[in-house]
Amino acid sequence: MKFARPIVLVVALALAAAAGWWLGQRRQGAPAATASAANAGRKVLYWYDPMQPQTHFDHPGPSPLMPSMQLVPKYADQDGGSGAGVRVDPRMAQNLGLRVARVARGDFARKLQTVGLVTFDQNRIVALTARAEGWIERLNVRAVGDPVRRGQAVAAVYAPQLLASQEELLLARDRGDADLLAAARRRLALLGAGFDFIAAVEKEGRARRDVPVVSPVAGVLTELKLREGDPVSAGMALAQVADLSKLWIEAQVPEAQAAGFAVGNPATVTLPALPGERFEAKVDYVYPDLQADTRTLRLRLVIDNPGLELKPGMYAQVSLRGPVQRGVLTLPEEAVIRDGARTLVMLAQSGGRYRPQPVRLGEDDGVRRVVLDGLNEGDRVVVSGQFLIDAEANLTGALERLESSNLDAADEKSTAVPPPAAQDLKDMPGMPAPSPETPR
Repeated sequence: MKFARPIVLVVALALAAAAGWWLGQRRQGAPAATASAANAGRKVLYWYDPMQPQTHFDHPGPSPLMPSMQLVPKYADQDGGSGAGVRVDPRMAQNLGLRVARVARGDFARKLQTVGLVTFDQNRIVALTARAEGWIERLNVRAVGDPVRRGQAVAAVYAPQLLASQEELLLARDRGDADLLAAARRRLALLGAGFDFIAAVEKEGRARRDVPVVSPVAGVLTELKLREGDPVSAGMALAQVADLSKLWIEAQVPEAQAAGFAVGNPATVTLPALPGERFEAKVDYVYPDLQADTRTLRLRLVIDNPGLELKPGMYAQVSLRGPVQRGVLTLPEEAVIRDGARTLVMLAQSGGRYRPQPVRLGEDDGVRRVVLDGLNEGDRVVVSGQFLIDAEANLTGALERLESSNLDAADEKSTAVPPPAAQDLKDMPGMPAPSPETPR
């Protein structure tokens, strides 16, 4: 009996240690069991891979994308049903300056900002030519760029044929032959003499040696090919005068954005040389060819220049406006988030919840952009502070993945080692072997 009490004490201590070890193992597996029990009544929307939460599955089990990882359920009451959503307290949203705007339907006109170059209106360039053989007697302009008034005599030409035609005119006048007089007038007009010059010859009653070459438009001299004393032949160009009351602007539109612009589309023009001034213009012509070196399409605009402020050669900034589209779904341009692979907006839901929503977008006017797919009319999107929400959503997704990994590790640990049975205590290392029974 003197050995019975120590033996009973050793067995009691062994049983207590085993029970504590077994309870500890049960407690380590408790989070998974408790989580399973707590989620038993919740509705599962889908399962997803924590490493790629945007991919959804309709059944649990190992992830097809990563077989070593279990799919995680997404519940209907969890972040509005989106695996990448986040909830922001209203007070915190106010502190962050979050602003939302609605997706609206209405009229839309595409806009495009581009550059252009001011050039002469080719339809307003006039060539001054000699119509009879002779010589330049006098030149009233000296250099390219000189201003020219309408009706100004740019040069005076001596031509024997013109002198002879004037004498025929005076002879017909003196004879009083109306038919011969009309024929003489037409001959002088065809040789380049103006009606004012012909009337002056008839009035003075004498032929003039030199006949003026008059500009029919006001503008500037763009070409001057001859000098005083140079001989001229019939049809030879003497000079060119460009009318500056209207000018062209040749705008360059990138190939990818050229569709939709046509003749008649309005445009607004500003110039660095004239800060604060805006000019209205219209597309006059769309060139049929694409510039191979720059991959751009040229558009020609016609712009009024009554004050002659615009000068050919100036650079211009052009804002083109396309045709108006009716009933188009649009959202603010500032709501768009681009992550390199996708285009997203942050969708505002009830209860202070926000989730990223992939969208497909179309044209923009610099302020709003057309929505092709992904949103409905009346949806609310975040237009200020959405990048903070997006960062918070990414952090939430990372925490969900970490929590899922911890639960999986707890499940593996709880099933890896079975709880010991009482009869196996004698085989556990560190446990004292029972002493042999002493016969009474």
